[in-house]
Amino acid sequence: MNLWEGEVWSFIITLALLFGAMIAANTLRNLCRPIRQALIPSSVLGGFLLLAANYISKTAFHRPLYSTGILEILTYHGLGLGFAALALRRVNKKTDGRSKTGAFDSGVAVVNGYLLQAVLGLAVTIVCFYLLGSFAASGVLLPMGYGQGPGQAYNWGHTYEVQWGFVNGTSFGLAVAAMGFVSASVGGVIYLNWLRRKGLFHGELGSDVSDELTVATFTEENEIPISESMDKFTVQVALVFIAYTLAYLFMKTVNNLLDPAGVGAKGLAGTVQGMIWGFQFLFGTLFAMLLKGVMNFLKKKGIMHREYTNNFMQNRIAGFMFDLMVVASIASIDLSAFRDHRFVLPLSIICVLGAVATYFYLRFICKRVFPRYEHEAFLSLYGMQTGTASTGVILLRELDPKFETQASDNLVYHMPWAILFGAPMFLLVGVAPQGIGKAWMVMGVCAGLFAVFNVILLRKTLFKKKKK
Repeated sequence: MNLWEGEVWSFIITLALLFGAMIAANTLRNLCRPIRQALIPSSVLGGFLLLAANYISKTAFHRPLYSTGILEILTYHGLGLGFAALALRRVNKKTDGRSKTGAFDSGVAVVNGYLLQAVLGLAVTIVCFYLLGSFAASGVLLPMGYGQGPGQAYNWGHTYEVQWGFVNGTSFGLAVAAMGFVSASVGGVIYLNWLRRKGLFHGELGSDVSDELTVATFTEENEIPISESMDKFTVQVALVFIAYTLAYLFMKTVNNLLDPAGVGAKGLAGTVQGMIWGFQFLFGTLFAMLLKGVMNFLKKKGIMHREYTNNFMQNRIAGFMFDLMVVASIASIDLSAFRDHRFVLPLSIICVLGAVATYFYLRFICKRVFPRYEHEAFLSLYGMQTGTASTGVILLRELDPKFETQASDNLVYHMPWAILFGAPMFLLVGVAPQGIGKAWMVMGVCAGLFAVFNVILLRKTLFKKKKK
């Protein structure tokens, strides 16, 4: 291979395009007040800018700017690497008890949002299956794109396309995720303006908030020095990739047991195989926690004497991976799929219906479950349920810039409860595409779980004893 050949530089050029699009979007946000007030993240806006530029390049010059295959790989791995980085952080135990009940209730509320989106999405796409011949199970990609974000939308959209014959399934999932960010921005702005009319919000939308930084922000006691024989940041990146590679080796081992011939497992084994590679971020999180546990064990035994993980740098690695994932996911959408009415009609209906239903459901829940910080809880949960956790932080920061309410804690500590209660629905994602009957079954089970979990979530209201 010659050094001047395109293959040597294609990956670097693709990264440069992604970063350049994000910088251009951030500059546009700073210069254009209406865009800034729309609260659209720079990575989302950058993705749309790059998507438009690629469309113009293909139309005018009959040549794409980048390979969508590279972008899809970045989307897939960005999710897993970001979660591994978050799992490697050292979490200090709360001493004020704020996050105990709120984290549990937030976790159940998040899962209920997934279930509501799954029921509505499947209801729409099952009807479109009978009327238009659309893919019946495509509605379950609504919670994957809205509730879980671009990484999971790509994972399952691609799985549906490759294993179950959903034409343009990858673009369908990514389009849902992209519309989720738009829904988060639109719904968040509407809610903040409503609070302004009520006199509860006095800030300027999209205004910059200065961080209050101290030395403790960047480093903690007994950590390895910033620069010695190996740079401190290099150590953090190495730990993330080691944990993620261990997850790959585990998944590969299970995959070989399910599919020893390497031709694609069938039946139940095929469903499990798709779920393993679709939830790679969970395995990345698990092995990052195991790696962190091993280091803690070695430290207790006196074999390791310093702290090797740094929370500040791990947060930056996760933020970098998620920004890269978002801009790559939007830029890799295949616009030619929008010429098919079987693609456009169900996509449009479930995106609008999902945004509206999530908005009003969370307003109903937050008023009853989080009465002391109702508005902060709504903004954080709605942003997360239609975009990502970072979108929830963006909306929350507008009303609670110093993160003084419990809503910010809930964004961090709700995850274990969300995984626990959400496990049944995640298992059903691999069942829905197996036929129209299975799609009906999954919708019914999700509706039943939604009813049960709402009883758990509203337990204080439903079973409250009357005071004498």
